[in-house]
Formats: sequence, C-alpha cells, structure tokens
Amino acid sequence: MTIVPDFNRYTATPVRMPVRQDGRLQAASGGSPTFWFAKAAADMAGALLLVPLVVVLGIVLLILNPFFNRGPLLYRQERMGRNFNPFVAWKFRTMTTAMAERGPDDPVERTRITPLGRILRRMGLDELPQALNVLRGEMSLIGPRPDALPHAHRFNATIPDYRRRYSIRPGMSGLSQITLGYAEGTEATRAKTATDLDYIRRAGFALDLWITWRTIVTVLTGRGD
Repeated sequence: MTIVPDFNRYTATPVRMPVRQDGRLQAASGGSPTFWFAKAAADMAGALLLVPLVVVLGIVLLILNPFFNRGPLLYRQERMGRNFNPFVAWKFRTMTTAMAERGPDDPVERTRITPLGRILRRMGLDELPQALNVLRGEMSLIGPRPDALPHAHRFNATIPDYRRRYSIRPGMSGLSQITLGYAEGTEATRAKTATDLDYIRRAGFALDLWITWRTIVTVLTGRGD
C-alpha cells in the first residue's frame, strides 16, 4: 500500500468550472485557496496523529474479536471518491459476513451488527482506519461521507446534483453525518446531498472546527449510529 500521495493532487482546491466532457465536476465552493491549502495540511497532520490510535485499537480488537466479533479485523469496500473516481475505503469490521451486498434503498441489517461492532459504530471508531485513506489523498478528515460504489451510481441517476458532492474529497466525518446521522435510502440521501452541498458552499475554518468539535463529542458520548 502506497501511503504518501502526490502533493499537488492532495492540495488541489475544489473544481470550480462547469462539468466538462472529461467528467470533472462543478461545485460553487466557499473558502479561499488559503483555506483549502490549510485544510489539506490539517488532514495530513490529523491523519498522522490518528495512526497510532488505529494501531492500538487494532491490537485491542484482535484480542477481543474472537469472543465478541468473530471474523476479520478489517472490512474493505469500494467507495465513490473525488470527481466520481472510486477508491477502496477501510473500516474496522462491525458486522457478520453477508451473503449479498445491501441495496441502496435497503435498511441497515442491524441484526448482523455484532455486540462489539455496535460499540464501535456508536462511537464512530469503526471509521478510524480511513486515516490511511486520508494519508493517501483519497479522503479528508471533514467532507461529504462517501457512498458505496453501486449506491453512488444509483443515487447519481435519481437525485439531482448528487454528483456535485464529489467535487471535493469525501470525509471521515461531515456536516450531514453529525446533523442528520446515517442516511438510509433515496429520500434520506436527498437530504444528505442538500446538506453536503451546503457544506461545500459555506466551507471555511469556523465550520470545519465546529464539525470537528461535534465529531469529538459523538466519540466521547457514543451517540453515533
């Protein structure tokens, strides 16, 4: 796995031009070039700080999983990334193995969530391995949450402006994540899309700091999904 991304690719500001035939996206983004450069630097620094926590938690889970969460430590899934380019996202596994992938309008199969997985999900700790995706330049600490690849294609065909969510790097946490929670189905994803586009339009230091604070509160109180 290559960790260090191309610096120019990592610090590029959001696409501001109309959609072109080469597939690049349009988004009326807020924030100055200074903000986006500082955000990229903060992503790199924050992800590096999270890596030791990922390692420590991974060791703890390797000890606990045989008793409370039998199966592999990590779960990998293709997600949609910036400019609608897919990437592989990593998570700590929280569910038993499924026979088939969940559809875009199917509810979360909560009966498959293991006892230990339920704790990880409520505290948002299952997302921590995505710090490696941040280091690779595929994700940001703060941004729209990336959908699974088949779901993203389905929502792109049914929800206006859905594709514009991906004019910036998707995030480990985001405005829709902390205000709306987990989005199940097309209608909930419409609300998520509107909130994510609002984040892109209002992007700035104050908003990112507020989202970071609310994310920390969620981790400490265990009020996530």
